[in-house]
Amino acid sequence: MFSWVKQEQGGRNKDGEMYQTVTEGLQSLYLKKLLPLEETYLFHDFHSPALEAADFQSKPMVLLVGQYSTGKTTFIRYLLEQDFPGMRIGPEPTTDGFIAVMHGENEGIIPGNALVVDPRKPFRKLNAFGNSFLNRFICSQMPNQVLQSISIIDTPGILSGEKQRISRGYDFAEVLRWFGERVDRIILLFDAHKLDISDEFSEAIRAFKGQDDKIRVVLNKADQVDTQQLMRVYGALMWSLGKVINTPEVVRVYLGSFWGKPLQNTENRRLFEAESQDLFKDIQSLPRNAALRKLNDLIKRARLAKVHAYIISYLKKEMPSLFGREKKKEELISRLPEIYCILQREHHISPGDFPNVTKMQDMLQHYDFNKFPSLKIKLIESVDKMLATKIAGLMSMIRDEESKAPPAMVSGGAFEGSQDGPFGRGYGEGVSAGADAEDWIVSREKHRYDELFYMLMPVNGKITGVNAKKEMMNSRLPNTVLGKIWKLADCDQDGMLDDEEFALAQHLIKIKLEGFELPGELPDHLVPPAHQPIS
Repeated sequence: MFSWVKQEQGGRNKDGEMYQTVTEGLQSLYLKKLLPLEETYLFHDFHSPALEAADFQSKPMVLLVGQYSTGKTTFIRYLLEQDFPGMRIGPEPTTDGFIAVMHGENEGIIPGNALVVDPRKPFRKLNAFGNSFLNRFICSQMPNQVLQSISIIDTPGILSGEKQRISRGYDFAEVLRWFGERVDRIILLFDAHKLDISDEFSEAIRAFKGQDDKIRVVLNKADQVDTQQLMRVYGALMWSLGKVINTPEVVRVYLGSFWGKPLQNTENRRLFEAESQDLFKDIQSLPRNAALRKLNDLIKRARLAKVHAYIISYLKKEMPSLFGREKKKEELISRLPEIYCILQREHHISPGDFPNVTKMQDMLQHYDFNKFPSLKIKLIESVDKMLATKIAGLMSMIRDEESKAPPAMVSGGAFEGSQDGPFGRGYGEGVSAGADAEDWIVSREKHRYDELFYMLMPVNGKITGVNAKKEMMNSRLPNTVLGKIWKLADCDQDGMLDDEEFALAQHLIKIKLEGFELPGELPDHLVPPAHQPIS
């Protein structure tokens, strides 16, 4: 078994804990170690509702967010390659609520009020947002191969201009923050003609603070502009995002046209295909990284819960027992930034682990500080022990589970056949060119390569490495690349090149100069005829 599990009575460790899966381990650690700390210090009132079994056992979720008519619903339709119940597509704001697109044996719609009482779905805590939200929240179930691996959350189109002032009837940003904490990937969709980030969109993006590693950006409908315009659009988008997403790292942006209709501008077709394949790979990897993501989210939650406990207990400690309570409360709230600094030094906490000070000050106005609990060291130590030892054990289990039974990648829909066949990325290009040809593809240009070969004064039909180097250096490729080309072309590994090997080297140089990658090993169809194994 695992080194961290001490085999004692009945295969259990000294704490009586024995986990069959990572998911079971995460759920058990949360219930026994972290939840008591959260409940004691009112963590659920200030930050995030308690986690339930469905939160640990649910499939990876993808959240789509964007302004109206940027193609969110069409993007889902593109991935699934079929319509889903409740789908509406149009140039006007059509999706006026949240739609959880999930797998189900029978096609149908589950209303929000029924959805939040289903213990098998990870949405029970959404009932806190009230009927105004639940009336605009549905689950769209359907049998679809893509949905067997992931679930997709469609959101209302974010409005701009005067429309954004119309009240939605619920806290839109808080709902997004709730989903952002629980999903595996957040995709922000932009339209090549809608790059402005409205106030509501800015607020929505800021709701994902702390979830930066989950965010990806898709510039949709990129085929509607030419190359020059696309460069300007991309630059403008990055500038706009830089004002809202305050991170030193540049967010990953995927360019493309994500629907099944012909491209309006085909000059960037190859770029769009490469970008879509990169996006597909990112989404396909979600099931494999799901356990690691849940582990990471639990660690972030535990760190925040500890900080929250320190804040609440400090406020309790500073309160007078009898007189001047209200005045002291106001003083402590106004001094909260200073209190953060005190706790940072006292407990060696990173500034980034503290909650937003303004939001915290607003929420503290509604509580009686004298009713706050004092610091309970045992609860803190229990969480510290979980982070120091138990989490490391679950990390080992993740690697062990993956080696025994790797999670299946997302398949079906637009993911089906995206890598294989003549329409797969790179098929018939670069190194793959000539794979299905009867002749040796290098022979088509060999007459030109032969002219260079004989100018290098071959001896006994071969040129030395020194002479070959002079010609190959004319390509201006780095020595590391030319060294790899030499190893691939020197088929008999005699340190010299005959006319076919030299032609192969020139062919590989051409492939690299055209922007394609070199293979690790020489494919069979590129092996020179004279060096083919005798059958």
